[in-house]
Amino acid sequence: MDWTVWGGLAAGLVIATVTAPVGVSGAVFLLPVQLSVFGVPNPAVTPTNLLYNVVAGPGALWRYRHDGALRGDLSRRLVLGTLPGVVLGAAVRVFALPGPGVFRLLAAALLLPLGLWLSLCALAPARHRPSSAGELAPRTLTGLALAVGVVGGIYGIGGGSLLGPVLVGRGLPVARVAPAALAATFATSLVGATTYVVLSLMSSGEVAPDWWLGLACGTGGLMGGYLGARLQPHLPDRTLRLLLGILATAVGMLYAAQTLD
Repeated sequence: MDWTVWGGLAAGLVIATVTAPVGVSGAVFLLPVQLSVFGVPNPAVTPTNLLYNVVAGPGALWRYRHDGALRGDLSRRLVLGTLPGVVLGAAVRVFALPGPGVFRLLAAALLLPLGLWLSLCALAPARHRPSSAGELAPRTLTGLALAVGVVGGIYGIGGGSLLGPVLVGRGLPVARVAPAALAATFATSLVGATTYVVLSLMSSGEVAPDWWLGLACGTGGLMGGYLGARLQPHLPDRTLRLLLGILATAVGMLYAAQTLD
């Protein structure tokens, strides 16, 4: 069996185990591995990331549902906003942002704020962290989900990976946000991956996902997501968010440096 399959399986397993407890699918961290290690071309790396989310998502979601943590109100609001956004984002990614230089700049612009947000929330003293009084109104939440869906469709992360840190920063508990964010990521990734497959029929570029790598990473993510969701009650939330923030910031800085070369 090709080494990329085993490598993808291992990468998906490790990343999802660390990220699933805070509602991040792991695709945001899998992206640089696909580009730098496995050499997935642009823009095929984006639908491959979405394919990973589709395969990996049910592991954590099943565990959260089994534990009674997957509630429908927040999940529905996130899905209603991100679904149309991810379709628009996929079209923008294929027809307007195909070049690797622009893509690296976009990745840096997304990862740096995400990493700083996670790190600051984790390092802030408890009395200075946002309270539940800052919870977003339903319309505002749907509008934010729409904007994040567009960005997620361009970047290949489904959208929930960006919404999760924002909602936790607004004061919602991770135990509520994580299942809803992963549910939104799964739903939008399913639609987004399908959109890319359709767009590949109308484009001469490498738009379709790398099926073998996406399935391998997703299988690892399926197992890792289940494990991460099961471990969530036993892991320190502050440490996990800080770790995710450091990883996101480091990867964002790397892309920013590559863009300036």
